[in-house]
Amino acid sequence: MPTFQTYHVTPTLPGALEPLREMSFNLWWTWEPSARRLFRHLDPELWNRTNHNPVRMLQLSRQLRLEEVSQDKAFLRELKEVHDAFRNYLAHKDTYGKTGAGSAIKNPVAYFSAEFGFHESIPNYSGGLGILAGDHCKSASDLDLNFVAIGLLYRHGYFKQQIDKEGVQEAVNLNQNFHDLPIREVRRGDANLLISVRILDREVFAKIWQLQVGRVSLYLLDTETPENNAEDRLITAELYGGDLEMRMRQEIMLGIGGVKALSALGIEADVFHMNEGHSAFLALERIRLNIVERKLDFYSALQVVAAANVFTTHTPVPAGNDSFPREMMRKYFAQFAKELNIPFDELFSFGQTRVNPSDPFSMTILALRLSRHANGVSKLHGEVTRSLWKDVWTGVPVHEVPITSITNGVHTKTWMAPEFSALYRKYLRDWEEHLTEPDFWRGVIDIPDTQLWETHQKLKLRLVEFVRERIRMRRERVGESPEALRSANQILDPEILTIGFARRFATYKRGALLFSNQERLHRLLNDTTRPVQFIFAGKAHPRDEAGKALIQEVYKFSRQAGLENRLVFVEDYDSYIARRLVQGVDLWLNHPLRPLEASGTSGMKLAPNGGLNLSVLDGWWREGYNGNNGWAIGPEIENGTIEFQNEVDAGSLYQLLENQIIPLYYAKPDGKLPLAWLQLMRESIRSVTPVFNTHRMVKEYTERLYIPAAKSHKDFSRDNCAAATHLSQWKSKIRKDWPQVRIQDVQIGNTDRQNIPVGESLQLSTRIHLGAVDPKHVRVEAYHGESENGGIKNPAVTILAESSQNGDGSYVYQGSVPAAESGAYGFSVRVVPTHPHLMQAHELRLITWS
Repeated sequence: MPTFQTYHVTPTLPGALEPLREMSFNLWWTWEPSARRLFRHLDPELWNRTNHNPVRMLQLSRQLRLEEVSQDKAFLRELKEVHDAFRNYLAHKDTYGKTGAGSAIKNPVAYFSAEFGFHESIPNYSGGLGILAGDHCKSASDLDLNFVAIGLLYRHGYFKQQIDKEGVQEAVNLNQNFHDLPIREVRRGDANLLISVRILDREVFAKIWQLQVGRVSLYLLDTETPENNAEDRLITAELYGGDLEMRMRQEIMLGIGGVKALSALGIEADVFHMNEGHSAFLALERIRLNIVERKLDFYSALQVVAAANVFTTHTPVPAGNDSFPREMMRKYFAQFAKELNIPFDELFSFGQTRVNPSDPFSMTILALRLSRHANGVSKLHGEVTRSLWKDVWTGVPVHEVPITSITNGVHTKTWMAPEFSALYRKYLRDWEEHLTEPDFWRGVIDIPDTQLWETHQKLKLRLVEFVRERIRMRRERVGESPEALRSANQILDPEILTIGFARRFATYKRGALLFSNQERLHRLLNDTTRPVQFIFAGKAHPRDEAGKALIQEVYKFSRQAGLENRLVFVEDYDSYIARRLVQGVDLWLNHPLRPLEASGTSGMKLAPNGGLNLSVLDGWWREGYNGNNGWAIGPEIENGTIEFQNEVDAGSLYQLLENQIIPLYYAKPDGKLPLAWLQLMRESIRSVTPVFNTHRMVKEYTERLYIPAAKSHKDFSRDNCAAATHLSQWKSKIRKDWPQVRIQDVQIGNTDRQNIPVGESLQLSTRIHLGAVDPKHVRVEAYHGESENGGIKNPAVTILAESSQNGDGSYVYQGSVPAAESGAYGFSVRVVPTHPHLMQAHELRLITWS
């Protein structure tokens, strides 16, 4: 037998079609329907076969077809319109980032994330964290923010999910050819630009790929390069793959390598945003650079670095945060500690609460300690996070722990069906210009019932046809009978109430809650006049056996006799399936265990498409639900068992479906339209769309965190970091002298100390020994609120003023606390250090109470 060598023949793109190539290398097309329509028109079958990848599509298109289209005047006219729109988008100057509040950002914000999800054709993401990062970048582009992103490029991406005949999830490795993706290697002269990071006893090299996201550049590091040994080439092989050692190496490459990449690219950022703790080693590298280049000591360098750092945590449980044992940290960072001029144990303590010395090294705690700006991703998650990490600020009241919240959003144009975009343009004018204006969206009342319902039903029919095709393809792959293939066309009915549930199959999301009462479920699915149907999708991490068991349970139920056409599981959940689902279902189901859903964003994608939410009041829905735009599952139970919460929530879920949701959907007074349901659709669009989007979110990050961080970083960097050095020295002295601070006496000046009439004030006087601490560097406060179980609730702070000094290091402070309302109250007096350059009230974690 002869041996054959393979080679590829690629078509020559006619000059008239060259704008297609230009646009294919900018992800603007992923959120611009007119651009996607052009690529699809070239060859619809090839468009689907390439997973909607225009770069790959242009490589595989038939030469004859390209020649034919290059002579098509209608196509060329549309191509010119789309290309002009693309060029105008890039050149537009009157933007939030150029002329609005974002113009205060002079040097870039550098945004680090372990994963980025922009589109199904670029599988560099696993789930919600990556999709959020992608949407963040898209809105940063639309707003024209001075912004650059850093990540890793994974050869095998996450994984392709296949469900076998028994419903068992199989993880199929991807093996991407990066030259099929819309990315380009960054080159310096004739060679690839390489950076290197010292890992253990060797230099590990990474090349840099650039991905253009509208106006924003994302730089991705790739260790599969000839300069590395076989082991190190695997560092960027797989997202969240490998063991703890591999996770350590990936996070060193992301954090330290990412900082080196910015330097190699000549990018000087003023703000470093860590999207989760995976990239937190970037702070250590930046401290090292300040020690080497600016000759600062460790703690002075820390002030400069922390001022510029923004940290977003997405995880509401300690177990979800990366941590490394002491010996592994010593193995990888003992030498690094020497370069920082501090003992290894001191470096290690930056990843601990410092309550228990045996704790491992937490990446989240490292990020919190080395960032002056930190946030959770919903209001409830902010509360949970402050409580979770309170020991990092020992002695500080939980509500004063300096972690704020900025609620997540979605990139509306990515997730909104083009049909709904056209509907809004027709009846509300240019919705993109007014996306974040709640008053503008009141205009949905002007959309006629018939138009709103027909648009939704068209998308629902498309979803049903899409699901049928996916189910048929899977059945064919696993070798099911011809009858089973034909019966796929009977699955789902576009006239039936359709409920979607799609997300990562982690146990806390309770993917099988619906099956806790199978008799009631059977009745709902098989009701002859008002049936319901469910579409499930989602992946479990390959090592999450409990999550995979949940998927199998859902799948087996979907194949029970009599239920096959009413309940389906769609394999290999990705952003394409997500778009089809959120654009087509009537109702989105979400029931995580409270408060374990930090934010969740999938439900936000329903509203612009006229969909409704049925969710527990966790994450974003606790803020989004207003009583008229969807439904809330179950009461919030405090201190109950998980089993009890499951029972209560399942009961609530069925009660809502049976008594409210199903009757409302099928109530058609005119025999055609569900008028009350349409009002809920309008309210969902009106109340959710302008608030829960990444344009609002990125503006919040910019105005609340990025701009203050950039200003502080500039202030600390000025005059060879004089302010940072001074602050570091002041902190050192305050820490040394603080044990001298004690509250010697607290006096109440009122005649009747126990009973104060409403409208008067509690008169306080306190004598405080400050010793060597300068009184201008302390703030004395009365901490007061309603008395409850030995503590106080709804606390407030009143500053007490210095009134006299005794000459022995003691001072008297006085003040009054207004008695505005009747009730039982309590108070304490406290002393905290203060300095003009402190960025957090409790930055030193020093506090003395009476």
